[in-house]
Amino acid sequence: MVDVSAKSETDRTAVARGRVVMQPATLAMIREQMAGETSDLPKGDVLGVARLAGLMAAKRTSDLIPLCHPLPLSAVDVALTPEGEDSLAIEATVRTVGRTGVEMEALTAVSVAALAVYDMCKAVDRGMRIADVRLVRKTGGVSGDFERLDDEG
Repeated sequence: MVDVSAKSETDRTAVARGRVVMQPATLAMIREQMAGETSDLPKGDVLGVARLAGLMAAKRTSDLIPLCHPLPLSAVDVALTPEGEDSLAIEATVRTVGRTGVEMEALTAVSVAALAVYDMCKAVDRGMRIADVRLVRKTGGVSGDFERLDDEG
C-alpha cells in the first residue's frame, strides 16, 4: 500500500455512476415494483437489494481491491433511477474524513449494485449489460478536485 501517514486528513467525497441496460419489459417490471405493484421478478425487491449491495460493497472495498486502504466511511448513498425505456442509472456518493480518497469505494458501490441488479433480474433477462461505470466527481486531497466534464447523467 502507499504510505499516506504524512498526508493531512481532509474531507473527501467521490461520486461514481454507471447503468444497467436491459429489455424494456424488464425495466417495466422494476417500475411496477417501485409503484408498489406485484411484478414477475421472482427474487423480490430489485432496487432495495441493489442499494444495500452497493452500500455493503463500499464498506468492504479494501477486502476486494488489493492495496486499497480500509477507510472509515462517513456516508454512503446509492441511488438507482430508471432512465428511458431500457436503462437503470446507478449513482453512488461516498464521503469520509481521511488521508486518502474514496474513489474506489464509490466505483465499487456502483459496480456491485449493478451486479446485484443483474442477479435479481437474470431469471427474466440474461442479456442485460452493465455499462459506463466511471468516476464523475471527487473532492479533497492533495491532487485537488476532479469533475468529469463530458458526463451526461
